[in-house]
Amino acid sequence: MEIMMFDDYGLIGRKSASAEVNMGPLLDMVFILLIFFVITTNFNRETGVDVTKPTSQSAVSLGQKTILIGISREGTLHIHGRQVTPEGLTGVLTREIQQRPDAQVVIVGDEGSTLGRSVEVMDICTRAGVSKVSVSAEQK
Repeated sequence: MEIMMFDDYGLIGRKSASAEVNMGPLLDMVFILLIFFVITTNFNRETGVDVTKPTSQSAVSLGQKTILIGISREGTLHIHGRQVTPEGLTGVLTREIQQRPDAQVVIVGDEGSTLGRSVEVMDICTRAGVSKVSVSAEQK
């Protein structure tokens, strides 16, 4: 009976080739995914509350230089993705207008919200120094 040692197979003392990872295809895939996500991402700033906008035949787009204030069906106020009180809304609007005096405010109210809440938000905007206030609607 013959006892074989590891040396008989040439495993001891032989240097193995180091494994290399080719980074070229990996970088190609990363850039392709980056381009895909940049193209398909929607960069619209939203109010942070899901609302059903009323419809209007004369609705127009105002662009991206607007401050969006959301009013939910229950009457809660939302700006920059978080819920605020009327006093908090006044503070946020005052800071925004100090940074961008020409900023416009768009009230994105649910069609089931009360008109009184919208008027209250318009009053807050006027007191904070906003010169242009609009109400958002879906185009028919």
